[in-house]
Amino acid sequence: MISRLSSVVAAVTVLAGSGTAQAASSRVPVPGTMVALGDSISAGYNVCGWYVPCPSRSWSTGDHAPIASHYQRLLRLDGGIRGHNTNLAVPGATSAGLMAQARRAIELKPGYVTILIGAQDACVRTEREMTPVDTYRRRLDEALAALRDGVPGVRVFVASIPDLRRLWQVGKGNGFARTFWAVGRICQTMLARPTSVKRADVERRDRVRERVMAYNREAAEACAALGQACRTDGGAVFRYRFTLDHISGWDYFHPNADGQRALAELTFPRGFDWADTR
Repeated sequence: MISRLSSVVAAVTVLAGSGTAQAASSRVPVPGTMVALGDSISAGYNVCGWYVPCPSRSWSTGDHAPIASHYQRLLRLDGGIRGHNTNLAVPGATSAGLMAQARRAIELKPGYVTILIGAQDACVRTEREMTPVDTYRRRLDEALAALRDGVPGVRVFVASIPDLRRLWQVGKGNGFARTFWAVGRICQTMLARPTSVKRADVERRDRVRERVMAYNREAAEACAALGQACRTDGGAVFRYRFTLDHISGWDYFHPNADGQRALAELTFPRGFDWADTR
């Protein structure tokens, strides 16, 4: 009886040890440098000034403590990344500009790259001008392949595009938001005639939302094709029910500091299992 009990205990110990080893082996080293690619969201546009990028407040590479960006969280795990946080995101960029950003990133040989791109592919004057889904996918595939081949061992995180219809929902009742959207002609595919309940406008908003959802599906599949080298947020950013408290009062479109902090909080835990070197 004692012999059999000892065997069971030994087996449990081995299995527990195996699980611990597997968990440890799934962790990846904290990168020595990181780069952000994307559009105005990752550039921190309008976060700390009127119509200017503010990369220090970026959810990805920002070094402003209250944001708790990916960079700051990695820095807490390993100080070796300090000062090696480059933001190549371009305000107004669409997926058409992603390859150019990727080429610049490759020159820096980053260990970690974040990508958030696609809002501007849908936020145009008319639906006809929206980027076709297959074109968006091809551009993502090409940029991701370039990063994989140009920087062997790079880790890539792809964040989902926010729900543009949610922006319309939280802002349509605000007079300032409606004024900014109209005067600035901001994201007219979604935000034109914001108070209209006519069938044509309701269906237009639904179609734009469907296009963003399609972009997100394609981005997730493109990332999956890279295997263990790529992670996504699983749609967390798209599903997030943000409020006007997360939106910049400069344009009622871009995330403010609270919005950037929420992006970091939503995405970092869904990324890689970074090894804690402390």
